[in-house]
Order: sequence, then C-alpha cells, then structure tokens
Amino acid sequence: MNIIEIFKKYPKQEDCVSYLEKVRWADVPRCPYCRSGNSTPLPSEQRHHCNNCNTSYSVTVGTIFHQTHLPLQKWFLAVSLILNAKKGIAARQLARDLDVHRNTAWRISMKVREAMAQREHRELLTGMVEMDETYIGARKPRREFSDDKYHPRGRGTDKTPVVGMAEREEGGQVRAKVSRKDALNAKKLSALVREHVDTKNATLVTDEYKGYIKISGFMPHKTVNHKVWYVDGDAHTNTIESFWALLKRGIVGQFHKVSLEHLPKYVDEFCYRYNHRRHVDLFGLTIARGLGVA
Repeated sequence: MNIIEIFKKYPKQEDCVSYLEKVRWADVPRCPYCRSGNSTPLPSEQRHHCNNCNTSYSVTVGTIFHQTHLPLQKWFLAVSLILNAKKGIAARQLARDLDVHRNTAWRISMKVREAMAQREHRELLTGMVEMDETYIGARKPRREFSDDKYHPRGRGTDKTPVVGMAEREEGGQVRAKVSRKDALNAKKLSALVREHVDTKNATLVTDEYKGYIKISGFMPHKTVNHKVWYVDGDAHTNTIESFWALLKRGIVGQFHKVSLEHLPKYVDEFCYRYNHRRHVDLFGLTIARGLGVA
C-alpha cells in the first residue's frame, strides 16, 4: 500500500482507529488488562470502558502505537514509507516526509522495526541453501600512515560480523543474525545451521572457510573457493551475497551509521522486507504484527 492509498482509505483518525479495531478485535473489543469482552463503547473518546475491571482503554494499548500523540494516519504513512523503501529510509528523511521532529521519526522507525523483528521461524530452509558472512561497520583506511598498520578486509577486520543463510529458489527466504567474531567457529556455525536449515532436505553451499568444516558430517555440503572461482556448477553464494549488497547499500547509503546496539533491528528490517517481498498485503501484515495479532 502506497501513501496515496493511505490518504484515500484512512483520511481521518476515526478511520484509522476503526481499521485497528477490526484487525485486533474483529467484532468483539476485549479489555487488554483483564481480557474481558464486556465493554461499553465511548465513541466521543474513541475508547471503550470495561465493565469488568472498570477501566477505559483504546485499541492502541499494549501495541507499537501505545501512548502516541501523533495522528494514526502519520503512523500508517510511516509504515508505508518504510515498507516501500527497498534500501530503508533514514529517520531524517522520514521526519521531512511526515513533518515531525527527527527524534519522533526515529522512535516511529524503531517501533515499526519491533513489528518487523525476526521471531522464531517454524519453517526451516530447504533446497539449495547458501551461507555466508558479511561485516558491518565504519570504513577504515587500508593503511594508516601514522603507525603504518595494515587494516585487513573480510574476516580479518574489526567490524561486526553478520551471518546469513538464503534459499536459492525463487521466492526463497533468508535468515540473518548479528554475531561475534569468536562465534564464527565450527561448533557454533554448525549449531546455527541446525537451527535454521532442514538438514535432511537441503544442501548447504558455503565458501572454503574452515568454520564450515563440520557441516559435511550431518548434511550435504558444497564449497566454492573464491580465490579460484566464484561459480562452479551449482556451487556459488550469489544469492546471499546479493542480499548482503542490499543490506550494505542501505546502511551506508541511507542510514550512514548504525550502532551495534541497534544493528540487529536493522538486519531484521531488511530480512522482513526480503522474506515478504511477494506478500499481497504487507501493510496489513505489519499492522497486525504491530498490534500483536500476527
């Protein structure tokens, strides 16, 4: 859903509240405090009064919209802008688009990312699955002339590693997780594969990194030596590397700098858009997740 559709379908606060109530409660409003369905509507206040615990409440209680002072239409516009921005949208840009303060735009963005967070995945990755790591952080010069120390790239860097797996099939899913350099060992990488990949119905493709050496002991495993070639038949990691390119272009080109504390939320955002790129109503799904019903 684009911003034009938002303006047409939800022009007033009442329209936005009605939509949220329909998504969260369907036909019967339930008190978020005692879960009672015995409530009296307060139309003038766009709230409900619970006759069981004698408390008034609105549809936004306990959701990403809770205690907001902004019109819900601006929240809907923010969700639409974030979902439609393939490489993400910076808080300052969102602030200009919504005519709000940058701190407000940043808070909205982080709340929407809460709805986009990767949760426990019931479905494991199958088929040809590619696995690789990338490194996120500030770009450093290859050589500092002050002490003439060399700053290596790849696994020798001081940047933060992100480990990912991607299904190669059309419409395939991706899983990505911020990690630590000391976690890039054979034991923990093998555990990560077992957590996200159907080892009986998948073939894992990686590069020649020694951390993947134990994977062939419990599932089919192919490797590609990037020092010699990038594609060897069906052995390549182009799918996951294209996802890394999208992630890095977003962080470098849109956000410019992401703190280690919030990096997992940004990774979740890119995974969410990628995994639901074919969803017919991604806006509705995101709102439902923000309300805690999906």
